[in-house]
Amino acid sequence: MSMKKKTYEEVIKESPVTYELYANMVDDGNRYEISDGVLELMSPSPTPTHQSVSQELLFTLNASCRNEFIIYSAPIDVILSDTEVRQPDLVMIHRSRMSIISNRGINGAPDLVVEVTSEHSRRRDKVMKRIVYAKYGVQEYWIVDLSNFTLEQYVLDGNRYELTEMYAEDDTISSKTATCASFTMNEIVQSLPVHPDV
Repeated sequence: MSMKKKTYEEVIKESPVTYELYANMVDDGNRYEISDGVLELMSPSPTPTHQSVSQELLFTLNASCRNEFIIYSAPIDVILSDTEVRQPDLVMIHRSRMSIISNRGINGAPDLVVEVTSEHSRRRDKVMKRIVYAKYGVQEYWIVDLSNFTLEQYVLDGNRYELTEMYAEDDTISSKTATCASFTMNEIVQSLPVHPDV
């Protein structure tokens, strides 16, 4: 039985919002996530610096990690539960866990998630998403902060994250989850097509 497509205004009245409702929404050109059964509009659109940093990270990680990991960039649905659907900037899934990849998205926790944060998403990325990704078992979470071009590395310890390292400038980034990753934030910034105004 096919479901009638609903608009954003119709879906937000539902409680809780489920993946099925979300997946059958009218495409209005916006990006949404489901946070604990609540539909959230992701706005405003990412800046050129955000997109460039995300693309450079994707390129860098693909160059060193593609033999071990499948790497996706946003938008892609990470379906953590029926009422928790996120769209991280980058996700890494070890090839031994490819069974969580389907035509609808990623069904479960990726091995590593990257969020490139901005002034509009900082609280969401550093507080709310950190709690959610830990709850659902994402082994490692990176937050790239565009205000100072740092990378905060969180590693799952039980059911919560520990900040294990903060990388800046020429610090070489390394990961126990993705041992193939090795780069510096300066390398990312120097590769940007337009130098960012910080």
